[in-house]
Amino acid sequence: GPERSLDPPYMAFLGGTETYGRYIQTPFPALVEMELGINCVNLGVPNAGVDVLLNDGFLSDAANGAVVTVIQIVGAHNISNRFYSVHPRRNDRFVSASTMLKAVYPEVDFAEFHFTKHMLHHLHAVSADRFSVVRRELHVAWLARMKLLLNRVTSKVVLVWLADHAPLREETANLEAVPSGSPIFVTRELLDELLPFADDLVEVVATPEAMSGGTEGMVFNQMEALAAAQMLGPCAHGEAAVKIGGALRLF
Repeated sequence: GPERSLDPPYMAFLGGTETYGRYIQTPFPALVEMELGINCVNLGVPNAGVDVLLNDGFLSDAANGAVVTVIQIVGAHNISNRFYSVHPRRNDRFVSASTMLKAVYPEVDFAEFHFTKHMLHHLHAVSADRFSVVRRELHVAWLARMKLLLNRVTSKVVLVWLADHAPLREETANLEAVPSGSPIFVTRELLDELLPFADDLVEVVATPEAMSGGTEGMVFNQMEALAAAQMLGPCAHGEAAVKIGGALRLF
């Protein structure tokens, strides 16, 4: 809070933890608002996958009423698919494995897992060869759902890649090579396939200077220190606001 007005004109910001601004006093949507002087409504959802962005009716209505909708690229791991299902709101929560996934990994006890990332790291460790089938399914499901999301949004759409590295090519985007805070499994090839469905793609790669600040300027308690250290800090949000704001001036 406080509750924001949805009286036009406004810009809508959809996304995950970074858009929401966990541990950040002034996340990038608020910084863009100060730069452009237009109401920027932050609709970020912590740990969101595409499922919650696609299936929440309020988010859809808010996006369609906006002048421009900014959609942060979120990882492909937090979505329900043919291999496993996730919580409809807290998409990082693993709910259950399908019969198909249990057949691929018969030696795994899926009752041990509560979060998708933990489960996927374990599957990769058990068999990287078999894991390639899971990753392919996540690519297909993510791309189909993102296209559906973009087709439903009637306003102009700007996609935002926000991470400490540029999108990786398919051949280098294995689970172990991807930093923990990045859009997991989202490759350059997937983004290229999305481009015809959006009006722009802004790539924000946090500079080494922004990353060197660590948790300086972030707000968290001692129990949250480890989680905060894995997030992009205030300087990275400032860099994002500059690039995103520059792109939004064109609309």
